[in-house]
Amino acid sequence: MQNGGPPSLNGRVRTPRPLENASLLPVLARFPGRKVLVVGDLVADQYIYGETDRISREAPVAIVRYESGEVKLGAAGNAAANLKALGAKVTLVGSLGRDELGTQVRALCREQGIRLATPKAVRVPTESKTRILAGGLNTRRQQMLRLDRGNQGKLPPELEAELAKLVGSLAQDAEAMLVSDYGAGVLCEKVIAEVQAAARAGMPVVADSRYNLAAFDGATVLKPNEPELGALTGLRTDDEEQLVRAIKRAQKLLPNRAWVVTRGRNGIAVAEGSHLQLIPAHGGREIVDVTGAGDTVGAALVLAMAAGANVETAARVANVAGALKVQKSGTATVSVQELAAEIARAEAR
Repeated sequence: MQNGGPPSLNGRVRTPRPLENASLLPVLARFPGRKVLVVGDLVADQYIYGETDRISREAPVAIVRYESGEVKLGAAGNAAANLKALGAKVTLVGSLGRDELGTQVRALCREQGIRLATPKAVRVPTESKTRILAGGLNTRRQQMLRLDRGNQGKLPPELEAELAKLVGSLAQDAEAMLVSDYGAGVLCEKVIAEVQAAARAGMPVVADSRYNLAAFDGATVLKPNEPELGALTGLRTDDEEQLVRAIKRAQKLLPNRAWVVTRGRNGIAVAEGSHLQLIPAHGGREIVDVTGAGDTVGAALVLAMAAGANVETAARVANVAGALKVQKSGTATVSVQELAAEIARAEAR
């Protein structure tokens, strides 16, 4: 920052301070049993593992010999899985195809205790991301290719109408809502209208949208990462001064909302009105894999708010959860026990 001063919004500053771990543990104690509704794009994260030791004669590509494979809950499903691991009672609304991957996603939700609600009027395939990971005999597997399949464009009108009806009905029994919008069509205008109605009724709503953040004006918290904030505002976010300008412009575009901006290895920025708090990334360990970290952060954030925490405290909880997730490979969850142990460990230092 210029003149060595701290970042500010409209001249009012919250000086960054160390993580107040002692104040976070009571929030975690209120996690079990909180009812959270997740609305978003369901994705089957498919992993194919193999070994490679030669190049094909047909083309300059590596030949991968298949060893094993697995499917995990991705996107909104990953957010729901993280919420369940953190102790919440989770209801998940999205769209799944009547295909093999859809069947596997349904089975995973049952196994993990996630209540799944999907429309019956399904004419689209299940969204999926297939990752091929391979390495030599004594080397670490690396991702070589990702193949995405699924719906392109808007969903059929009857499917949109059924999704909106599900959201409106299930929101009546929820304490908080997490929107997980990956651009696959579930968050259509009718569904967004139900999300906004829940927020107007006083429900904490956290909106995490990759391509359409502006549509969720009315949500309690908007949770972009820095690139998404830049796309919304047309401004760069390379340093703290640029970040402040981008947040101020975002607040003008979508006023009277709280913002939680994830910044990767730089932590999280929380802006509420003229107040700004920069929360440093938790811990100093090397990042293993950022896949799905945003889902983990969103899950911890909305659950902490459902448990009665204010936005900044909830963001601090989410910051620790995100730090734990990036220590794990692939799509993964963070349990409430892991989170509590890490907070207690940091507090004891």
